[in-house]
Amino acid sequence: MLKFRLDKKDKDTGARAGTINTSRGVIETPVFMPVGTQGCVKSMTFQRLKRMRIQVILANTYHLYLRPGLDVIKKAGGLHNFCGWKGPILTDSGGYQVFSMSELRKISADGVCFRSHLDGSEHFIGPKEAVNIQDIIGSDIAMVFDECTPFPATYDYACNSVSLSVKWARLCKNFHNSVKQALFGIVQGSVYKDLRIKCAKELVDIGFDGYAIGGLSVGEPETVMYEITDVVAPYLPEDKPRYLMGCGTPANIVEAVSRGIDMFDCVMPTRNARNGSAFTHRGKINIRNAKYKTDFGPVEKGCGCFACKNYSRAFIRHMIIAGEILGAELLTCHNLYFYNRVMKDIRISVKKGVFPVFKERFLKTYNEKGDA
Repeated sequence: MLKFRLDKKDKDTGARAGTINTSRGVIETPVFMPVGTQGCVKSMTFQRLKRMRIQVILANTYHLYLRPGLDVIKKAGGLHNFCGWKGPILTDSGGYQVFSMSELRKISADGVCFRSHLDGSEHFIGPKEAVNIQDIIGSDIAMVFDECTPFPATYDYACNSVSLSVKWARLCKNFHNSVKQALFGIVQGSVYKDLRIKCAKELVDIGFDGYAIGGLSVGEPETVMYEITDVVAPYLPEDKPRYLMGCGTPANIVEAVSRGIDMFDCVMPTRNARNGSAFTHRGKINIRNAKYKTDFGPVEKGCGCFACKNYSRAFIRHMIIAGEILGAELLTCHNLYFYNRVMKDIRISVKKGVFPVFKERFLKTYNEKGDA
């Protein structure tokens, strides 16, 4: 079962450094979780992730449920045995994927009936099913089944969505009986502060092992994401981990940490890598740009990742332009190393009591637009 210890809190901001203990390893927070939708992080072996000191990965309940299917995962003895990752795994409930398919699903008070994006077959997932699927997958942290409110959404829609999500969260808690798996609640409420507070309070009353803020990073302005995080965080227990789902850019993460968030996930480092972009301390760069054709320096000077220690921008650009898989692999390696290094620097700064200085310096040099 999950145990969270708050090791240090910054006296001037909400930034926290803590430790999550799971049966499969310790997670130091704040932490970034690479997205491993199908049970793998795209173009990365788990051996390489381990060498990068990646602590925990995220897998997708919806996709694993459809393919390879629960029968295969169950026969393998769970996702850890099936995919070979020995560290902690967090699974989302599938709610985001289901609710993003507006033309293929129908919501009821009991759950969601939807058609597979793979073959059109009909399926149903409600709180009981979501908990059961994640139990079979065997993740260390499971998420409640919720309705991920779209942006924009009317107040009435968001209000009804919160009521439904809280109802489902309570049912998930009742159905959840795994002694080895933690269960997190998810705060919804769109951009409406009163609904967010209402949802947070009701979830805390139910009682979960951790709490996530969902329904952000779905198209709303960054300022709104920060405002909602500011509003919700004080209503979440200090002795439980806090997770901002789907966030985001390095600057987003630093800002969210300063608001008391401990856990993050996003496809940005891997997806941008496959598109030829690399994250650096000065922002994102597009390796496809012609100026890198004869640039024989590393992606980022001083970076200790495998790609930067062994390959040049020019060669990686050549791989990307040529459509070689190695190009995506090397940039993914760099981007995940960069994200992980930023998280380590954040943890160190919080523990040393200098996080505000770190934040100011990082945001001063990091150009969100990069050179792309």
